[in-house]
Amino acid sequence: MTTEDRFDGGSPTVDLGGVPGGDARNGSERTAVHPTMVLEGPQPETPQRRRVPARLLIMAWVVLLMAAVLALVNILTWSALTTRNAERVDRALSQEISEFQKFAADGSDPDTGEPFTDVSTLVQVHLERQYPDRAEILFGWVEEPAVPDGGAGGAPEATAEAVRIRQGQEPPFDVSTDPAMVASVLESPGARGALDTPAGPMRWEKIRVLPPGAGASGWFVIGYFTEADEDTVVATTQTIAMVSLVGLLAAGTAAWWVAGRILAPVRLVRQTAAYITEEDLTRRIDVSGRDDIAALAEQFNSMLDRLEGAFTAQRRFVDDAGHELRTPITIVRGHLELMGDDPEERREVVRLVTDELDRMGRIVEDLLLLAKAQQPDFLRVEEVSLAELTSDIDAKVRRLGDRDWRLESIAEGTAPLDPQRVTQAVAQLAANAVRHTEPGSQLRVGSALSGGDALFWVADRGPGIPVEEHGRIFERFSRGGGATRGDRGAGLGLAIVRAIAEAHHGRVDLRSAPGAGSTFTLVIPIGKGYA
Repeated sequence: MTTEDRFDGGSPTVDLGGVPGGDARNGSERTAVHPTMVLEGPQPETPQRRRVPARLLIMAWVVLLMAAVLALVNILTWSALTTRNAERVDRALSQEISEFQKFAADGSDPDTGEPFTDVSTLVQVHLERQYPDRAEILFGWVEEPAVPDGGAGGAPEATAEAVRIRQGQEPPFDVSTDPAMVASVLESPGARGALDTPAGPMRWEKIRVLPPGAGASGWFVIGYFTEADEDTVVATTQTIAMVSLVGLLAAGTAAWWVAGRILAPVRLVRQTAAYITEEDLTRRIDVSGRDDIAALAEQFNSMLDRLEGAFTAQRRFVDDAGHELRTPITIVRGHLELMGDDPEERREVVRLVTDELDRMGRIVEDLLLLAKAQQPDFLRVEEVSLAELTSDIDAKVRRLGDRDWRLESIAEGTAPLDPQRVTQAVAQLAANAVRHTEPGSQLRVGSALSGGDALFWVADRGPGIPVEEHGRIFERFSRGGGATRGDRGAGLGLAIVRAIAEAHHGRVDLRSAPGAGSTFTLVIPIGKGYA
């Protein structure tokens, strides 16, 4: 006996008798001239736009991103589970059909070894040996041949019956008992399809079975109920969705907390900036951490330091100018108010007033110089020959007074510094020495290189300076006790020297004692950059 695969109406068949095989604008532009507007009284406040807190924005973006990712995960999971179920059902259908084809191709009863002679026996024996899944249904539908039956008038009539053969286990719903459903499956032009049943959707596959001779043909049908698998997919998707919602809530809470911790220095910057006034620049931000926010706080503190220094210098300038200029202004006013008509008296008053005005001019120039010392462009650094600079300084200071000038030492080499400011500082030290010594007294100047520093000094044999005054004499408007009576300096000379030294990132050293003279040394580091 041979079996043969055939397709009848699009369905595979089994024959017991064979073996299976921009926008552009033209024209010139015109400049509109508007009249000057003068606002009298307080100007209206500019309405501020409502701002969304950065913390809320960060949390919203994190939640939005997480929601998009979780939605994508849910969709992909649902799609993967649905596809996997569909593939599993297809494999189950194909496996049952393949097993039946193999059994039919063998063509003999395994118990007796006899070949099958009809479709009913083949299907019956095959179903007895199957153990289908609880979601599967296996049945055969065999069309029995017509049998003669006595009709009216004694003439025989032919009648045909269909034999239903079903698996032994009870399926979720016995489709084979419903003629309409069976007809829907058997009359379908395709070998596979889907059917709605009271037990839910069912995927099915059928194969045509042909007898070896003239016997009845039939169908072998495998059905798979997918409702349980679909419920599992829905339950799994719902569980993942619930977990995603909980995770989204947790991520939003964590984002709110983390953003608050990260933005805490920013809030401190904003609050500090809100409380800062011209009278109070002392507030600072406590910096912790090493991230960009901490760097921002450090830079903000540095900015506050610079602002405080600028305001302090400004207030000091105003206070110093007011304090020091008040006296000459009072003197000038007093002389002018008391000036009589005598020509000699007028000439004397003019001389005194001119002298006071000159002193006021010098004070203003010194104060402006000290104020400019805080500016970035105070120095103009260049490579300078120390020997030439020392020689120039020596030639200039000799004109300051009748003293015994001595050039002690000349440094060799070059150094990056501002030659004009260094000359100004050393000349100021020399002028200070002249004011505190008598004519003919010895004054020594010189320069040298020591380690990484360039040294410029002025030494005298004057009365000296007590140790307790060594720090005070570098303050503004401070005058040493050894000044002569004719000295009417404002007390800004040594403050200027210190400002020039500090602008070079250096210092001024003082060695002095009462009766032993004084040596002022300008120390300038070599090789450092200057702002």
